[in-house]
This record gives sequence, structure tokens and C-alpha cells, in this order.
Amino acid sequence: MKYRGFLFDLDGTLVDSLPAVIRAWSLWGERHGLSAEEVLSYIHGKPAINSLRHFMAGQSEEAIQAEFLWLERLEAEDTHGVQAIPGALALLSTLNELQIPWAIVTSGSIPVAHARHKAANLPMPEVFITAENIKHGKPNPEPYLLGAERLGLSATQCVVVEDAPAGIISGLDAGSAVIAINAPADAPRIDEVTFRVASLEPLNVTKEDSGEFTLSITA
Repeated sequence: MKYRGFLFDLDGTLVDSLPAVIRAWSLWGERHGLSAEEVLSYIHGKPAINSLRHFMAGQSEEAIQAEFLWLERLEAEDTHGVQAIPGALALLSTLNELQIPWAIVTSGSIPVAHARHKAANLPMPEVFITAENIKHGKPNPEPYLLGAERLGLSATQCVVVEDAPAGIISGLDAGSAVIAINAPADAPRIDEVTFRVASLEPLNVTKEDSGEFTLSITA
């Protein structure tokens, strides 16, 4: 298959922010009498506000928004240990050199996403989709459809790179090819992804004169 653009998730895909995520959400769960395991098994790949609405069902929107702001501040300020995923910087540098368009499509809010992107010292994408840009978060396909549109492409012309089950479903439902990085072996529809990798290091991109590119994986 040939493609024209990349759509990257951020956390767990380009940036290893897991320690910070665990710290923040475990602390939030503790405040609400929830185990870290229960909270962490639900939140990955989903917008924080949606996760809060799930765990705070029945509470007022005012209370939920207050918790969101508390959590957002904590996650934006705590970037200790946040670093680029192996191969991320090299791959993004290659895409820029080859003039292949790419976007970041994250469920995170602007303060959190930009803080982690900066901490990992990654180049700035042409398009940066955050929770503020979307009405329906992953696993809905809207985020990746919007990311492709902002690049001037259709989602079917793009490769989505994701680690979370919700994001994999979002990419597949958008019509994109999906590369799953460190995805759970039992993730729904994992058999539909194009490649499964442990990091971005094995991913090879070959651009053609037409502007399209092909993908391969180094064994």
C-alpha cells in the first residue's frame, strides 16, 4: 500500500509519559476512593474529561470540570521522566527531510500535550490536534478524520500510529492503515493493523516521485 501522510498519537506513541500518567491518575483515584488499577485500566487513549465523566457519573458538570482542571494542572506540571519513544525523533526527522506531512492527534488537552511534547524535545508538527479541537474523542474516528483533513488529505491516505486500544479503533474506523506500537495483545481488532512494533526504530519509509510513500519493517 502507498500513503501520503502520518497521524501520530502522542502519549505512548511518540512520548513515553507513562510514569507521569500513572502518578497523576493514581493520585486522582486515591482522592476519590478508587484503586489505581481500576482507573488506569480505563483511561488510556481516551480524553481525560470523558474518563472523569465515567468515574464521576451522577455528579454535577461543575464538579467534573473542577476535577478536570485539577488533573490538567497536575499533568501539565509533572513531566519528570517524560521522554521520546525510541526511534521517534529519527522518524520525525526523516519525515521532515522527505517533506512527508504528519500530524499529532492526541486525546490530551493543550497544556498537557504541549508540556509533554516539549519535554520530549520533539519537532513541532504541521498539525496538532488536541482535545479542544474535537467533539467526540477516541475511539470515535473524528480525531483522525480531522487530523487528515487539516493535512489536506483523506484518512485513507494516512497511516495512524497508536498504542491504545481506543486509538487503534479510532484509526481503523477512520479508514486509515494503523501501526500498533506496544499495544496489548488482546486489544480489540488488533488483527486488522498493518504492523505491530515495540518501538518506532524498525519503521522504514520510502518516498516515491509521486509524493506517496511505502512502509516496511526492519526484521
